[in-house]
Amino acid sequence: MKHLNRLLLLLLTVSTFTTVAQTQLSAFETYPVFSNCENQSGEELRVCFTNSLQDFVYSNFKIPDIVNSNNYTGEVSVLFEVTKEGVFEVYYIDAAYQELKDEVNRVFAALPTVQPAMFNTKPTYVQFSLPIAIPLVAPQSITTDQQITSIQIIDNLDAQEDRTGEYDEIKNLGYTNQEFRSQLNVPLSHQLYARLDPSLNKVGLNNHTAQKPYVYDQTNKYYDFETNYAPMLKDKTSWWGRKLWNEHLVTFAGDNYWLSLDPGVDLQVGKGDGVDTYNNTRMLFFQGGLGKNLNFYAAVYESQGRFAGYFNRYAESLAPDGGNPAIIPGRGIAEAFKEDSYDYPVAEGYVSFAPSKYFNIQLGHGRNFIGDGYRSLLLSDNASPYPYFKLNTSFWKLKYTNTWMSLRDVRSEVTEDGSFRTKYMANHYLSLNVTKRLNIGLFESVIWENDNNRGFDFNYLNPVIFYRAIEFSTGSRGGNALIGLTGKYKFTDRVNVYSQFIIDEFSSSDIFGGDQSWKNKLGFQIGAKYYDAFGVKNLYLQAEYNQVRPYTYSHNTVTLNYGQNNQSLAHLWGANFKEAIAIARYEHNRIYGFVKIIFGKKGFDFNQEGDLFAYGGDIYREEADRPYELGHEIGQGNTTDIFIGELQAGYIINPLTNLKIYGSIIFRDFTPEVDTATEFKSNSTWVNFGIRTDVFNWYYDF
Repeated sequence: MKHLNRLLLLLLTVSTFTTVAQTQLSAFETYPVFSNCENQSGEELRVCFTNSLQDFVYSNFKIPDIVNSNNYTGEVSVLFEVTKEGVFEVYYIDAAYQELKDEVNRVFAALPTVQPAMFNTKPTYVQFSLPIAIPLVAPQSITTDQQITSIQIIDNLDAQEDRTGEYDEIKNLGYTNQEFRSQLNVPLSHQLYARLDPSLNKVGLNNHTAQKPYVYDQTNKYYDFETNYAPMLKDKTSWWGRKLWNEHLVTFAGDNYWLSLDPGVDLQVGKGDGVDTYNNTRMLFFQGGLGKNLNFYAAVYESQGRFAGYFNRYAESLAPDGGNPAIIPGRGIAEAFKEDSYDYPVAEGYVSFAPSKYFNIQLGHGRNFIGDGYRSLLLSDNASPYPYFKLNTSFWKLKYTNTWMSLRDVRSEVTEDGSFRTKYMANHYLSLNVTKRLNIGLFESVIWENDNNRGFDFNYLNPVIFYRAIEFSTGSRGGNALIGLTGKYKFTDRVNVYSQFIIDEFSSSDIFGGDQSWKNKLGFQIGAKYYDAFGVKNLYLQAEYNQVRPYTYSHNTVTLNYGQNNQSLAHLWGANFKEAIAIARYEHNRIYGFVKIIFGKKGFDFNQEGDLFAYGGDIYREEADRPYELGHEIGQGNTTDIFIGELQAGYIINPLTNLKIYGSIIFRDFTPEVDTATEFKSNSTWVNFGIRTDVFNWYYDF
């Protein structure tokens, strides 16, 4: 009965210490009784209870230093209950600072036990709301002719309860940024994750930063979102002002559940390669929680766009079977729109559940990332969204992530009866904090196809199995397994280095033989991060080097390549490349900016009469088309030098939804050794201005 009836009602008032309620005094036989009120009765007892509570709070409440230093003026709203044992219990606090919430809890914990309220001669629960003005105002004496009653009486009567008021009892108790303490994912945004990085990479922390996206509940332990966002908030009192600058558009919080709804946009206009570019994306985000451990998220995107020439050519090179002209990288299949544009709808969503503090389980449609770098050689977020099931297990110094995915191969040569080819992938990544500075990780992944009506192979459901052994047991060509090793070392709180090493096909004689066999399918990454660089707060520097040998991620069974929707699941460039990246980021309150420079060398296929060989850069081509067995080098084939520079600066309009306005310029120099129909010398300059809800990463650097 007690649990079912605790529907809390927040009544905000302009008075300082006045309790307000729905039910009248006649509903009580007695109010809760402080020791100094024992000789009172009726209305006098109510006034004595209220005055005693006011005096105690006013005498004991200490305004936190941060509130005083910011000259904050406002109100704290408290919902509390006096139990049938006479104990004060706080259920809800609405306050602008966590320190104010902590102070309310401290003061109420110090209240003495009182005689409980009585209803029909039995002790009962009674709930109150209490507004506290900041700065404090001395309480005024309450007279008997002023109405002062409780919010709700919870009785112990055995009679059938009248439930006809249930609908009216559903009240909005007030959204208090529950997402920061939820099982929801922190959106994959390089700009947002750069903000989190310094707090998550301090020496001595026992967290794990390679498995992305992060979950708010775990991240909030190291980066207090509410505290860090507070200085960014604008002092807006109007509804439109608060919603635009500080809050979600629609929120609702009930008894142990909450919801939020937001529109979003990605509107861009610019010019690149002589093309007038634009993007017109309208989004809708819906998220919420049922209880503490179950959360859900859904997003729909309706988009039309036209991009710089090099981007359009790349999107069209990914075109699927069936007549659609392109796949927008990282988004999805595009239909023709007007004469020279694309229409590409996308939907994403997931359910996230934590059955205990050790586990997080997710079922969704989206993307994942493994690594500490800008790129990943294991699993990146540059491909289109896919269905997945993920299990995160954290205990001791370990975090173990298992992910099962359903992927699509959409090329004409593998399409059957008008439907795209399905393949499956399972991977696991074990992260271990060896010391307070050193982290190592072990990765294994396998892709298999639905051959012989094999479907989803339950051999791979075991989260602790060695996939390489299963691959052999199901047939040597039954799957494509990769293994990887990662590492990170924190020299100081401000400097760390990270690395990845990937092996696609392990043949010791070929790897160590020195003959550069095509089976020598390896890649590695090494990088470094420097926070508050040179003593400049919020200046973040990053340098990274990646290289992947020819034929890595490809397979002789052509559908078993490491790809999804004609895109690489690992590095954006596929294989057969070297790349150096330098990134500088800066953020001050709502202002941000970054500079990114990329130098690279990649080998493409010639794809022309007289030379139709596969030189190992295209992961979707069969390895059997290689020109020779030995002597393979990175950059072989149509060797191409690539330079990309990007500068972006912007202003964060709403930090809660990551809505921002920005301007950017991208310069790209692409110089192949031989001009072909698909790869030819080009210089591109793309100037772009936009306003976007930044909840996923765009990659323009290919």
